Amino acid sequence: MNEAGAGPILLVGAGRMGSALLKGWLAQGVAADRIFVQEPALTEDVATLIRDTGIGTGTPPVLPAAPSVMLLAVKPQAMEAVLPSLAALTGPNTLLVSIAAGTTIVNIARHFAPSTAIVRAMPNTPAAIGRGITALYANAFVQPGQRDACAALLGAVGETVWLTDEAEMDAVTAVSGSGPAYVFLLAECMAKAGEAAGLAPDLAAKLARATVSGAGELLYRSDLDPDELRRNVTSPGGTTAAALGVLMADGQSSDRGPMQELLHKAIEAAARRSRELAGG
Repeated sequence: MNEAGAGPILLVGAGRMGSALLKGWLAQGVAADRIFVQEPALTEDVATLIRDTGIGTGTPPVLPAAPSVMLLAVKPQAMEAVLPSLAALTGPNTLLVSIAAGTTIVNIARHFAPSTAIVRAMPNTPAAIGRGITALYANAFVQPGQRDACAALLGAVGETVWLTDEAEMDAVTAVSGSGPAYVFLLAECMAKAGEAAGLAPDLAAKLARATVSGAGELLYRSDLDPDELRRNVTSPGGTTAAALGVLMADGQSSDRGPMQELLHKAIEAAARRSRELAGG
């Protein structure tokens, strides 16, 4: 794994996303003696992992040197309480990486020394199985080696993309950050509709789960665009066309069909809430 320097990596917060990153780093070969975790309420499985690998813990943990990377994986509402105490742990070459939704680089930077290198990141929950995608935005003080280090650490749980404007993070949050919930809702709705069509609940749930996950995997592996994949499975006058006629029918006040219109409004609402959390 390509990382800037060889100093400690401090993970602040080991909840769902923090623990996914921790497991990803270990799986990618990051030495356990370089990793330190600050988390006052470890789950049993993470506590066991830390104990078995010898990862240092504490609030704060005792570090042999200033961290080369400090990754902030605490909930957004806890950031204001946590950040002031972390400034003393950083050094002049520490890279801060925050995955807290809605917390801007400006709001993070005011707790640290001027010229602190900061990257804001937005991963998503498929990171838990190594299939996430993370959008990254760096401030002007992040050096090329630090960019590589950040991409490597977040790349341990999936793909990474760099943004050129921090303002894009609100839309990223709405599309990929919150997006897994939309897919889970789709599977939930398909199962309920299957029940209404006469299937037993367990069968409907099994069919919906396998269909959504299988279609997602096909989309992931295919070089075709989603609209082409959709057309490939839609025979003129067939059952799929009948269903899509409902989902894609022209809306009364828009050129988007009902499903497109609903998703547009949902993503717009999520992006708006992200801006509100950021104070925008």
